[in-house]
Amino acid sequence: MEKQVYTITEVQEMLQISRTAVYQFIGAVYQKQEPFIIFKIGKSYRISKKSFDQWVNGQAKQLQK
Repeated sequence: MEKQVYTITEVQEMLQISRTAVYQFIGAVYQKQEPFIIFKIGKSYRISKKSFDQWVNGQAKQLQK
Protein backbone atom coordinates (compact mmCIF):
# COMPACT_ATOMS: atom_id res chain seq x y z
CA MET A 1 0.00 0.00 0.00
CA GLU A 2 1.33 3.40 -0.98
CA LYS A 3 1.92 5.93 1.75
CA GLN A 4 -0.94 8.44 2.03
CA VAL A 5 0.30 10.78 4.78
CA TYR A 6 3.51 12.46 5.92
CA THR A 7 4.65 12.99 9.49
CA ILE A 8 5.86 16.31 10.88
CA THR A 9 9.45 15.03 10.74
CA GLU A 10 9.14 14.11 7.06
CA VAL A 11 7.73 17.54 6.20
CA GLN A 12 10.49 19.19 8.23
CA GLU A 13 13.15 17.28 6.30
CA MET A 14 11.56 18.03 2.91
CA LEU A 15 11.22 21.76 3.64
CA GLN A 16 14.59 21.91 5.43
CA ILE A 17 13.27 24.07 8.26
CA SER A 18 13.65 23.88 12.03
CA ARG A 19 11.39 21.79 14.24
CA THR A 20 9.93 24.96 15.78
CA ALA A 21 9.25 26.47 12.36
CA VAL A 22 7.54 23.34 11.05
CA TYR A 23 5.24 23.14 14.08
CA GLN A 24 4.31 26.82 13.73
CA PHE A 25 3.65 26.38 10.01
CA ILE A 26 1.68 23.14 10.42
CA GLY A 27 -0.37 24.66 13.25
CA ALA A 28 -1.37 27.59 11.03
CA VAL A 29 -2.17 25.33 8.08
CA TYR A 30 -4.22 23.02 10.32
CA GLN A 31 -6.43 25.93 11.40
CA LYS A 32 -7.21 26.93 7.79
CA GLN A 33 -6.75 23.55 6.06
CA GLU A 34 -4.99 25.54 3.34
CA PRO A 35 -2.82 25.26 1.29
CA PHE A 36 -2.97 21.52 2.08
CA ILE A 37 -4.91 19.12 4.29
CA ILE A 38 -3.77 18.14 7.80
CA PHE A 39 -5.31 15.59 10.15
CA LYS A 40 -4.82 15.71 13.91
CA ILE A 41 -5.10 12.39 15.72
CA GLY A 42 -4.71 12.94 19.45
CA LYS A 43 -1.60 15.08 19.69
CA SER A 44 -0.14 13.88 16.38
CA TYR A 45 -0.43 15.63 13.04
CA ARG A 46 -0.57 13.80 9.73
CA ILE A 47 -0.26 15.68 6.46
CA SER A 48 -2.10 14.49 3.35
CA LYS A 49 0.61 13.35 0.93
CA LYS A 50 -1.49 14.14 -2.13
CA SER A 51 -2.41 17.70 -1.12
CA PHE A 52 1.09 18.45 0.24
CA ASP A 53 2.78 17.17 -2.92
CA GLN A 54 0.43 19.27 -5.06
CA TRP A 55 1.30 22.34 -2.98
CA VAL A 56 5.05 21.69 -3.24
CA ASN A 57 4.83 21.10 -6.99
CA GLY A 58 2.81 24.30 -7.39
CA GLN A 59 5.46 26.25 -5.48
CA ALA A 60 8.19 24.80 -7.70
CA LYS A 61 6.28 25.76 -10.87
CA GLN A 62 5.96 29.36 -9.64
CA LEU A 63 9.74 29.52 -9.15
CA GLN A 64 10.33 28.36 -12.71
CA LYS A 65 8.34 31.27 -14.17
